[in-house]
Amino acid sequence: MAHSSTASDKDPLYLEAHDDDDERRNLCGTFWKRLGFVGVAVVIGVVSVLGLSIGLGLGLGLRHRDHVKFTTPAIVTVPLQSSPPSNFVLNGLKGQPPQTRVYAFNVSNALGAPDGVVRPMLVVNGMFPGPTIEANQGDRIIINVTNNMDVPTSIHWHGLFQNQTNFYDGTSGITECGIPPGQFLVYKFGRFLTFTFGEFSGTTWWHAPHESYRCAHTFTDYSTQYADGITGALIVHPSEPSPPDFPTWDQDLVVQMNDWYHTFSSQLSAAYLSPFGIDGTAGDEPVPESGTLNGLGQYGQGGNYFNFTLEPNKTYRLRLINSGSFASIRFSIDNHPLTVIEAEGTLVKPYTVSGVTIAVAQRYSVLIHTNQTVQQDGTFWMRANIQTDMFTYVVWGQNTDVRGILRYSTAPNLAAVPVAADDPGPGMSWVGDMDTSLLVPAVVDSPPERTRMYLVVVALENTADGRFLAFMNRTSWEPLSGTTSLLLVREAGLERHNATSFAPVGGSLQDGDQFYVTEDSIQVVDLLINNLDDGDHPFHLHGFRPWV
Repeated sequence: MAHSSTASDKDPLYLEAHDDDDERRNLCGTFWKRLGFVGVAVVIGVVSVLGLSIGLGLGLGLRHRDHVKFTTPAIVTVPLQSSPPSNFVLNGLKGQPPQTRVYAFNVSNALGAPDGVVRPMLVVNGMFPGPTIEANQGDRIIINVTNNMDVPTSIHWHGLFQNQTNFYDGTSGITECGIPPGQFLVYKFGRFLTFTFGEFSGTTWWHAPHESYRCAHTFTDYSTQYADGITGALIVHPSEPSPPDFPTWDQDLVVQMNDWYHTFSSQLSAAYLSPFGIDGTAGDEPVPESGTLNGLGQYGQGGNYFNFTLEPNKTYRLRLINSGSFASIRFSIDNHPLTVIEAEGTLVKPYTVSGVTIAVAQRYSVLIHTNQTVQQDGTFWMRANIQTDMFTYVVWGQNTDVRGILRYSTAPNLAAVPVAADDPGPGMSWVGDMDTSLLVPAVVDSPPERTRMYLVVVALENTADGRFLAFMNRTSWEPLSGTTSLLLVREAGLERHNATSFAPVGGSLQDGDQFYVTEDSIQVVDLLINNLDDGDHPFHLHGFRPWV
């Protein structure tokens, strides 16, 4: 049995959740209840969005410049805004009969200090990260989200396919207008207003929006709320058994990592999108001060370490999630090789590595074996190293060496801290870091022949007013006013296609504003992505398990 804790006796700060059984109305005009997407290895009704706010970091890969951004945060000892340790130890639901699982989310403002520096945060049920949702394929999930903030919000269920339920996908300005202050929304997915996990299984996460948009004819910028704390893990166990000879494990654990900022994200986003940029140079993304591992980090002399206490001679599955805003994070455990078995919901052939580098929004599962004897005190560092290759300025006092503790239950001192300063590696000189080109699906599914192909061109350019924006097929994602992209697509389809529910195939409904690709029948679509910038860009597609 695994146990988790902080390496401290400080009490976390918890806020009481509010639950309500009534369902609020969507306030964005006519609420479209049936989109009717059936996506089986196809792209149908894709809204492509490229948002250059802190949200999902784009990984520009710009060259490092040695000018310094000075900050002088106060280090204050306060209760840590952290999740209960049990939030990261899964409950072994696999094999239970299908059932309805109900969750209540209370979204609110709070003060917290995940890395020891006090700052305003946005939290769910008074903790960071928020509650882990765990379910089986075939389960139905109902989540009552109450917004106790003074701005709208929504929750996006990252990576789920949302077949015929994408109106509850929680993408602000695209599928909904968000939950007004003081109101609530019951996210009920599926044919009977409950969501049945269908094809997706594996490791994913939920988060607040990362887009800006105008709702109800008033500009509301809540584009970067998840950077302030509204995020949590979402785990779906498969209904089918693993492939033959696939490794087994004794218990599931969640490791959720974030880069971390000491300034509220809306302030950073406004400075970043201004003509002068965050540091006097347009296009330079905000650089984090530190990071967290399962909600805890270290900065200066403050902060704390998250702790897993594990039984020796067991095998544990660690579900790694980068729920950060900008930076990739390299995860490793001293003296323990990692065996990769899952990449974002796809089981892969076991591949042993020394460390795993995870871009923003990515997820991997690794197996570890608690059979190491090199440390006689039975304690080992878990390392979440913030990658700095995309940082364009220096932040004074920055900590990129974020750590947690893996401890064997037989350790003579359960309060001891590991002594190793430098990373000793996995103890196997022939094992290197993960190379994504070597990941092979455990079950090979050959792609069908394509029936359509679309070219998607990504570029970053300076605009006439001095802003530095991202463009996708020469559109820069201008938020809509008083409606959502989903509703606009439907209305355009009704007008142009004799009451069908789709926009013109491949059409862009507002040239220069938003780029849409839509299909009104089952197709096999190739997206050819062309990056014109001189830096690398992660690119993810919601609602499908694509072939690459």
